Order: sequence, then structure tokens, then C-alpha cells
Amino acid sequence: MTELRLTGKTPDGLHLALTNSEGEEFTVRISDTLRANVNQPRLSAVNSDDQSEEMSVKEIQRRLRSGESMEAIAREGNISVDKVKRFAGPILQERLFIINMVHEISLRKESAREESEFLQVIEAKLAARGVNIDELAWQTWRAIDGTWTIELAFPNRDGSGKAQWSFDQSKRTIAALDDNGRWLLGEDAPVRRVEPGIIHSDATHPSRIVENIQATPVLTEEPVRETPRLVAIRETPAAADTEDGIVARAKVPSWDEIMFGRSASDEERDDEN
Repeated sequence: MTELRLTGKTPDGLHLALTNSEGEEFTVRISDTLRANVNQPRLSAVNSDDQSEEMSVKEIQRRLRSGESMEAIAREGNISVDKVKRFAGPILQERLFIINMVHEISLRKESAREESEFLQVIEAKLAARGVNIDELAWQTWRAIDGTWTIELAFPNRDGSGKAQWSFDQSKRTIAALDDNGRWLLGEDAPVRRVEPGIIHSDATHPSRIVENIQATPVLTEEPVRETPRLVAIRETPAAADTEDGIVARAKVPSWDEIMFGRSASDEERDDEN
């Protein structure tokens, strides 16, 4: 497209005189449409694509640095994802640089003389639990106070676990932000304080409904075994039993017969003989 420069009006006053960089002259008829567009305020003019996108490059990069996704930035800023990607390169490189810096931080315990790098400590801890080191995913973003949050996602029995640390770039210090982060560094997790509360004895109370659902184990039904009992049985059958053809009943052994194998009457007979 050739850029034209306005030089004035033609002698008849009906056209605008224009010229290009090579000195060639052009004319444009002064119509009502041209007059209306020229007389419009600047803010009501048709905006270009760049003018309609309100989010600045600095704001895009600030949001990327704080960990927001490109899709979320594009949606909130009413801009295209491609434009966000054009300015994401330096920020992604910066975040990768921070992660590499954290991996190389030297850690030293009071009980150990040798120093170990942060990444070596984390990988050794997870490898001992059978975690595939190739499946580790690192992420980072900068907080409002200027420190960086380092997040690690790793596979575990629940599907995926996460650990977070806070990294101060100026001091080159790192501190765990959660129990997983402390455990991976070999630190003891703080003792959790149990808040006092009221426990209702009624299992149907609303405060215990969730507890019963989550804590009550599923029990499998087992056949109920009846406890054996000793009953007295008459040696001589009753008249009604005799009519049914019962002539005698089994004798229930005494406690002496159960414990020692013979009854007291047997001992008496032995003494008499």
C-alpha cells in the first residue's frame, strides 16, 4: 500500500490534492462521506486490531509470570491465544531458569557433613518408593512478595501427589510450604493440633452422619453360631414320651466326668469294693 500525503485542494475546490514519496500527484473528491469521517471525534473512529486489545504486553507477561495459563489470559483480556504466545517466550525461559536454579541448590543437614543438591535429594526420596523419576513434573510462578513458588507433581497410590516450596532468589534459600515438601527434604512434619469438640452419643445425630458413612467399615455377614448350652435331661422318659416310643434318654455327663473322666458315684462304688 502506497502512503499519500495531503498537499491541499485542487483549484476548483472539489478535490483534495495528494502526493506520494516519488512526487506523483493524486486527487480525491470531497464527498459528504469523506466530510463525515473527517469531522468525527478521534475516539469514535474505527479502531485497529491492536487498539481494540486493551491488555498491554507488560500485563500479559506479568500474568504469565504469576502462573496464569495462556488460555485464561486470552479469555480475560479479550485477545487471541496467538498474541499471548508471542510474548510468552521470555517468561517461560525465566521460569525454567528458576527451576534449574532450585535444582542446583545445595542442602546440608546438621547430622550430615556432605552437601547434596536439592534435585538429588528429591529424586532419591521418591526413587526409594518406586516412583518413576521421568514422570516428575515441575512448575513455578512468582508470588506478590517477589518469591517463587516451586511445585512438584509426582505419581503415588492416590494417582498424583504435590509438594510445594518457597524460593527466595536473592538469598538462594528454599523452604517447604506443605507436609509433602517437608517429607521430601527429610524434615519432620509438624504435629497437627486436634481441636476439642463435642461428640454426640447418638449415632443418628447430624454431626455423626458423615463420620458413620466414612469411618464405618463394610462388614460381611457371618453365620450366627449358637453358644452350646447344657440342659437337664430326665433319665426316665415322661408318659407323653413313652407314647411316642421313647424308652430312655441319654444321660448328661457330670462336671466330674467332663473334667476327670469319671463320676463321683463311680468313685464311691470303687471305695465300697
